[in-house]
Amino acid sequence: MDPADALALLMSPEGRVDPYPTYELLRAHGPVVQAGPVFFVVTGYAEADAILRDARFGVLDDALRDQFMPGWRESPAILSISRSMLRTNPPDHSRMRRLAAGAFTPRRIAAMHDVVRAQADELVDAMLAAEGPVDFMAGFAYPLPVGVICALLGVPAADRPLFRRWATDLTGVLEPEITEEDLAVADRGASELRAYFTELVSARRRAPADDLTSALVQAHDGGDRLSGDELLANLIVLLVAGFETTTNLLGNGLVALLEHPRAAATLAEHPEFAPGYVDELLRYDSPVQLTSRMSTAPARYGDVDLPPESWVIVMLGAANRDPRRYPEPARFDPWRPQVHPLSFGAGPHYCLGAALARLEAQVAFPLLLRRLPGLAVAGRPERRVRLTLRGHATLPVRVGREASPVTVPGTPPGAAGPTP
Repeated sequence: MDPADALALLMSPEGRVDPYPTYELLRAHGPVVQAGPVFFVVTGYAEADAILRDARFGVLDDALRDQFMPGWRESPAILSISRSMLRTNPPDHSRMRRLAAGAFTPRRIAAMHDVVRAQADELVDAMLAAEGPVDFMAGFAYPLPVGVICALLGVPAADRPLFRRWATDLTGVLEPEITEEDLAVADRGASELRAYFTELVSARRRAPADDLTSALVQAHDGGDRLSGDELLANLIVLLVAGFETTTNLLGNGLVALLEHPRAAATLAEHPEFAPGYVDELLRYDSPVQLTSRMSTAPARYGDVDLPPESWVIVMLGAANRDPRRYPEPARFDPWRPQVHPLSFGAGPHYCLGAALARLEAQVAFPLLLRRLPGLAVAGRPERRVRLTLRGHATLPVRVGREASPVTVPGTPPGAAGPTP
């Protein structure tokens, strides 16, 4: 299939729901494929990793957006994303990231372990108390990460249910193609989030607290290190990115584990293997499938010349299944050695909250499998028709009764556990 036709298939509803067969059609043309005059698609792991670290490739910033997306400033959704560290290049990106990084230090992330564990236990208690099948996305995969990121930002617990719809609406703008109708929905979500954080910022100015919102307010008020638009945009992106990726990781990961009962039973008995399991789950079905870059100078990757102002779509989900890097890439194997998924990106834009997302998954999966040994899919899961952020809209599960610790067969022959 011609690369342009394969890309069109990938953008279709069917292609978005299951992109992996289409990735292989693209990969057949090479790790870097030209799909238009200055439009390229990357499916190779080595090439994707290198491009994300290459200073000749940047995100679509305001100057480039003015050139390629006239009228974008009229969209609250695009405007919000554009003012954040997600869509800026150095030096602005470096400045914003440095200001937010204090919330995600290794010490602070490690200190969140008990908080994550307590919240996960409470959510499992609620699932056990429910009658009949439970929607895992609504009952666990959403409230756990949103509770954690809201605690970091200082968002009151009573307000947390508001964010799922707002984030779902806003993140439509991250898709590679968006209709006018979907953009209007994204604009609505962005406007409501902006109004919420405007009020929260005012409250923190009156009464600062020990949270990230207060720290960013002080960075803004203390000088020109963070503008007013940057303050609101980064609060919005930190919130949305802080739970959307983890929510999808939990949903995608649970399905993979339930489809591999022996691996699931081993993890229930050996939670110390969780780091290796989570890395393989990230590789196997990435919650973030793509990112994009624009070249500022000539470059050559995969025997393909990329001229300046080339638009490059880096298919993270495809790179994670590159057979040159991972033999039998379509096989879920928590014992696979040297797993370094690109699900959180690489280089300057590597996900700021990656360690927190990993921690939540490392705590959640063994706990779920241990406390709910009868956990099973109960009905047909519904995938979101999204490509960039891959996850489930609904995931009905049968919880069963809580049981005493599971007795598990031995680990796979010759395996000492997944490599952390």
